[in-house]
Amino acid sequence: MPGTEPNAPQDAPPRPRLAALRLALFFGAYFVVIGVILPFWPTWLESRGLTAQQIGLLLALGSWGKLVGNPIFTWVADRIGDSKLPLILITAASLVFYILFAFAEGFWPLFIVTMLSALCLTSIIPLGDGLAMSLVARYGLHYGRIRLWGSVSFIAAGTGAGWLLTGRDVDLVLLLVVASVGVTLVTCMALPDVGGAPSQRPGSGWLSLLADRRFVVFLLASGLVQSSHAVLYGFATLHWLAAGHGKDTIGLLWAIGVVAEVVLFAAAGGVVGRLGPVRLLVLAGVAGIVRWSIAAVSTDLLVLGLIQLLHGMTFGATHLAAMYYLMREVPAGLAATAQGLYGAVAWGAAFGLAMLAAGALYAAYGGGAFFVMAGMCLAGTIFALILTRGRQ
Repeated sequence: MPGTEPNAPQDAPPRPRLAALRLALFFGAYFVVIGVILPFWPTWLESRGLTAQQIGLLLALGSWGKLVGNPIFTWVADRIGDSKLPLILITAASLVFYILFAFAEGFWPLFIVTMLSALCLTSIIPLGDGLAMSLVARYGLHYGRIRLWGSVSFIAAGTGAGWLLTGRDVDLVLLLVVASVGVTLVTCMALPDVGGAPSQRPGSGWLSLLADRRFVVFLLASGLVQSSHAVLYGFATLHWLAAGHGKDTIGLLWAIGVVAEVVLFAAAGGVVGRLGPVRLLVLAGVAGIVRWSIAAVSTDLLVLGLIQLLHGMTFGATHLAAMYYLMREVPAGLAATAQGLYGAVAWGAAFGLAMLAAGALYAAYGGGAFFVMAGMCLAGTIFALILTRGRQ
């Protein structure tokens, strides 16, 4: 069974039936949605008559949606002591909003629907991760082996959708997104229930977390390392095409990165157990310094293949470090709120700003823009080293 950890806590209550499998299906379904949206949603927007600038603005709403939706929905989950119900509701809302895209004509209607869908869709994964980590803590599940099915489905969705869309009407993109969000809703309903007492902490819960110096340092460390992927996600394909590599070769390079990520997730239990989340975050930052520094000066195919293997560290290790750090360090009554703040900072504000900067940097310096990403990893590593001076 995917994601089953042999050593559950001794005092754990009976594990929900097929808990790891139900979580794996959820992550798999959600990342099918992302695997269709990331490569193909811009083509659907273009078919609606939008300019490149308008498309860029709508795509940016995804990052900014995290900044608003993630803290709000996760705070609600903590206040009511239930992550599953908000998860079902926002996934259902996402399904409604993506259906509404079929009726939106013109930039402003599309802007409004995009904003609403971004608020909900981008908040699914923090709530899902929070629910998963609650089960990891309670029943000794293996988060990495559960989460890797999201990465596998992402690859399969991108490849399968590309094949399916070839020679067909671009409106099929919207149909695929609606169908995959619908499947995600079904998997949300099938998730195990994680009962918990409503948070009794006064105020929003955000303030108590942000008043914790170690939590803020963690946000800075993880946010900087994750956001350092901005040039890669935004401009690596263009950079490698300009260097003379074919699209098939570039597709293989991207696949190498995701495979490395899957391998790390599969071995995550032992890695986190030996190193601890903070030291793992330090290693991720160091790997980013090496990866982006080499990417800035070389487009040799062998070199690119080797540094793409570091994606397992720069993305995968950072994500694992963040999940286990939040599980170990944050009080149970604030677990979902902490997930929301992590998503809002690391994948909302920080990544959104980094992506905005990435365009100007690449236009001015080409591959040299990766040096700035290496600098971000250096800063993230320094913050992670500060965390090593505290408790593990």
